[in-house]
Amino acid sequence: MITQQQLASFYKKLLKPNSYEDYCPNGLQIEGASQIKKIAFAVSATKDSIEQAIEQNADALVVHHGLFWKFHGPKTLTGPFAKRVFPLVKNDINLYSYHLPLDGHPEVGNAATLGKLLGCINQQAFGDFKGSATGIKGNIEPAISATALAKKLEGILDHSVMLASEDSSQLINTVGIITGGANSEWALAKKQGLDAYITGEMSEHDWHDSQESGIHMFAGGHNATEQFGIKALMIKTQQQFDLPCVFISSENPA
Repeated sequence: MITQQQLASFYKKLLKPNSYEDYCPNGLQIEGASQIKKIAFAVSATKDSIEQAIEQNADALVVHHGLFWKFHGPKTLTGPFAKRVFPLVKNDINLYSYHLPLDGHPEVGNAATLGKLLGCINQQAFGDFKGSATGIKGNIEPAISATALAKKLEGILDHSVMLASEDSSQLINTVGIITGGANSEWALAKKQGLDAYITGEMSEHDWHDSQESGIHMFAGGHNATEQFGIKALMIKTQQQFDLPCVFISSENPA
């Protein structure tokens, strides 16, 4: 058993959320039980993940996508939002959320963990959101074709991958990764002379612009590309506190 504050302090030291100018509050978003015996982890705080956390008798739910975002503005406790908040409060479950801190972390970050699974070596910080790195860049050795990398990525993500490429037979040696919805950052990969860019989503104009600029761009799904950071954080939490932890997966295809 640990306290609510012990868990918050551990994540504050590990993820350094105060070093990011994020567009959501990082840390404890909803206060629940003061004592924590079991922790659930999920990519997003959805009605489904919250219901599963309740079924698992978790005292805390740790997510990458929390419930409060600056771009949503003030919200009433009605509709879908209420169906997420009220069950957490009623069941005394703490909700912790870490957005950009979990994207850019060099060890348990979404990009870093996905890069390791791809065999990406010499990983360095990549991306710049108001002065903070949100991903990684590195080398793929031996170099493989864009087609082969897309196939490998599909196997890791268990999700279809969109590939924008003028010639998918070309070999890729350097890659930048920012997971989720960082569509436009292929331009930074181009600027830094990388061969390829991996993210979660791709817009219509990115499809054209990236390949016409000579970058192989891969989009493997927002949820799918961001499942590994929260899993790595769960393992790190288990090692630190020796508490029962459970990962809640999502069927979100986006």
